[in-house]
Amino acid sequence: MFDKINEECGIFGIYSKDGADVVEETYLALYALQHRGQQSCGIAVNDDGVITYRKDSGLVPDVFDKNSLKSLGAGKMAIGHVRYATKEDNNAVSAQPLVSRYVKGNIALSYNGNLLNGYELREEFMKKGGIFQTSNDSETIMYTIAQERNKAGSVEEAINNSMKLLKGAYSFVLMSPKKLIAARDPHGFKPLCMGQLNDSYIFASESCALDTIGATLIRELDPGEIAIVDDKGIRYIRDNCGGKSNMCVFEHVYFARPDSVIEGNSVHMARREAGKYLAREHHVDADLVCGVPDSGLDAAMGYAAESGIPYGLAFIKNRYIGRTFIQPTQNARERAVKIKLNSLSSTVKGKRIVLVDDSIVRGTTVAQIIKLLRDAGAKEVHIRISSPPFLYPCYFGTDIDSRDKLIANNFTKDEICQQIGADSLGYLSIEALSKIAPNAKCDYCIGCFTGKYPVEVPDELEKDKFKDKITKK
Repeated sequence: MFDKINEECGIFGIYSKDGADVVEETYLALYALQHRGQQSCGIAVNDDGVITYRKDSGLVPDVFDKNSLKSLGAGKMAIGHVRYATKEDNNAVSAQPLVSRYVKGNIALSYNGNLLNGYELREEFMKKGGIFQTSNDSETIMYTIAQERNKAGSVEEAINNSMKLLKGAYSFVLMSPKKLIAARDPHGFKPLCMGQLNDSYIFASESCALDTIGATLIRELDPGEIAIVDDKGIRYIRDNCGGKSNMCVFEHVYFARPDSVIEGNSVHMARREAGKYLAREHHVDADLVCGVPDSGLDAAMGYAAESGIPYGLAFIKNRYIGRTFIQPTQNARERAVKIKLNSLSSTVKGKRIVLVDDSIVRGTTVAQIIKLLRDAGAKEVHIRISSPPFLYPCYFGTDIDSRDKLIANNFTKDEICQQIGADSLGYLSIEALSKIAPNAKCDYCIGCFTGKYPVEVPDELEKDKFKDKITKK
């Protein structure tokens, strides 16, 4: 609903030897990961090679109820998925997990990321007679693994070989007839952690999913690492490990839930640190520091603590609507902001407000939020952003695909400030951004701010020539 960059999805997988209800655990975990994708979701359960699944557009409670969960049956393992899709690829067919049959039986995949060579691989398969039902990369990954399985002695060996062919960002969990397998790309763009609950092994995009079901966080999978779980236990393949880890910095800035631990660092504390650096770099005399719910709250706390200006709530958020409420017209989007947020006039009236948020993409929503504060009687509104300006597209799984859509490419900071109706505007510096997660065990991709990416990127990503026809049906 808000003018934000959007993460593609969240993934979850569980293998149980002790008879745990893997469907219920997956369902609860998807609730915890709902923030990563709010347009479709799904669960697939594996009962001795027979895979039953349900997926559809909508939030977790929209897609699943007591009867639909019961219809999935039981099994030793299950995987789940929540998905954000761009408007060009928002349909139920593209919802995950993707379930199919290949040479060794049924297979299911939940995936997060974006392949740089996905179009190229897809075209190669199609020239050989491959038929695709969706326009997303998960099907391309599955085709690649199936092809390599014809030459490999096991599915994990096929995945290991496939990782040499797949270029870009990805984390995924896969169910073969007998195994649950998790893998992370060699550059570590997307997070993937591992946990344990009694005799169950669990994989998830974030540790908050483990907390929700009472599991213990073991560690993050290393970039390039493959973890295989079956009735013999867990083992690993590390042939593609050793490269430099470059996780998307926005996991700590915006994507992840504040109660998650990403690469050894508390997300909540990272955002508070960002707020502290903002206060040092962009101090202003004010009466109150507030955050835009929910993404700006932690950084606002940090700003207030560092500046000595009191922290307070400027907005009440309506938590009973989700992204399914989004409407295509500008008028509807403007009304949606008012439905989503209401300002607290008793808090802001007559006050000089520092309003903290994580980013400005196109600038449309922040202008409406500032207007809400003005209408509530705020005397001044100073915007502070806990990330640098977006200047370049993302190639690794968010929906920033063009520089033309980024307000910082079209206007100076003073012009943006005037356009959104703020009294002042301050962005976190790139130097400070590098310090917000001091305990993190990785480096970061910051290409959307600098134009310098960890891997070579194309001048323009190829697009599936059939994509529009696929997604409009």
